[in-house]
Amino acid sequence: MRTKNIYLLLPQIFFTMTTEERINQQRQLVENLGRLNEHEGMQPVAGRIFSLLMIMDKEHFTFDEIVEELNISKSSASVAIKMLQIRGLIEYFTLPGDRKRYFRIKRHEPFNLFEEFKNKMIEKHKYMQQILDLKADPDSKNSKYLRELCFMLEFFKESVEKLRLQYEESKK
Repeated sequence: MRTKNIYLLLPQIFFTMTTEERINQQRQLVENLGRLNEHEGMQPVAGRIFSLLMIMDKEHFTFDEIVEELNISKSSASVAIKMLQIRGLIEYFTLPGDRKRYFRIKRHEPFNLFEEFKNKMIEKHKYMQQILDLKADPDSKNSKYLRELCFMLEFFKESVEKLRLQYEESKK
């Protein structure tokens, strides 16, 4: 059952912060999450832009606002935005009578993200199985390791589907 009182989920510090303090903490979180995105393979500027669009109270930014807020060059912002759009993480929209493009995070159906994750696991499982099939020694350390990864991926794939069903049931 879902919690009716959202305030129970918020940290106490939320209620005692000034607007300026909250914005400063959001900006710090943009930097921290940007570094995390970078460690996960995203370009540094792309990670910061994605974090900015996700974290700040303002839900969409113009190109110039992104450049100014993150203090980055226009060329690096342009390359990073294009990469984020190609990966389907952000999108832009325009307003009638305004030539500016406004960027925001692309909202997906929540379980589409899990489906993508599950499909990646299936693809990796397929390749690992092909590798195992081509191994001369099925008892080598690498073969045993890959076999264990295959079992683990299969387990996770089945678990993700069960979790999806449980989640949908909990929302009723």
